[in-house]
Amino acid sequence: MEFFSGKKDRSKKGANPMKEMSFMDHLEELRWTIFRSLLYIIVIATIAFSYKSFIFDKIIFAFLNDDFPTYRFLCFLGENFCIDAPKLILSTRQMGEQFMVHFKVATILGFVVAFPLIVWEVWKFVAPGLNLKEKKFSGSIILISGLLFFVGVLFGYYVIAPFAIKFFATYTVSDFAETMPTLDSYVGFLTMLVLPAGFIFELPLVVYFLSKAGIISAKFLRTYRKHAIVVILILAGVITPPDVLSQILVGIPILLIYEIGILIALRIEKKKKNA
Repeated sequence: MEFFSGKKDRSKKGANPMKEMSFMDHLEELRWTIFRSLLYIIVIATIAFSYKSFIFDKIIFAFLNDDFPTYRFLCFLGENFCIDAPKLILSTRQMGEQFMVHFKVATILGFVVAFPLIVWEVWKFVAPGLNLKEKKFSGSIILISGLLFFVGVLFGYYVIAPFAIKFFATYTVSDFAETMPTLDSYVGFLTMLVLPAGFIFELPLVVYFLSKAGIISAKFLRTYRKHAIVVILILAGVITPPDVLSQILVGIPILLIYEIGILIALRIEKKKKNA
């Protein structure tokens, strides 16, 4: 894969479609790529900004209601697994904090929804450096990348976030201490739980490209498998209530993602040997 090969495959009227691109041409192309990506985020964020009540009541504060799907699913499994929604009263201590949080949430949603479009823009930027076979495969890469990211975000929202918010909202060191988070800290904590999950689910694609480049191998991933399992189980134990089912719900999908990465690396190595 030869990124930035210096060849421009976009035909223009009266211009040679294979004309070499200068360094300034690449910078100009990069500038427009960034501009269009930001434009996607701004447009979607503007739309999200206008749906304040729905976004906050039905999405951001959904964990504070007992009818949240994750809570209902756990109760369906049995009374021993039922957990109640945390009883939190969010405060704002600065003038304009609610507006800034509203703006922040709209921007984050804009990025999440626009993620496939951003990946598409990045692909268009590197496309002139790809051969024909790689260009045909790139469409699948964009689709897979978007799906993995959305699945990861949903996993973080419905699996990781409910357990983590419940645990930290009810954890106390003394009866003299009461948890009263600000609106900004609540939204920041939720973002920290959900967005990274989306990027974690991109691991199979990352492994694919790193294996193609010869940077990592299946042997490397196998060597550090035990370390990965320990880290994942520790994180699952920290953010979930002290029961095995919750840790399994959080830990197993992430472990599966790691194992899928190993299988991808093995397949890439096999193809290289056959070639």
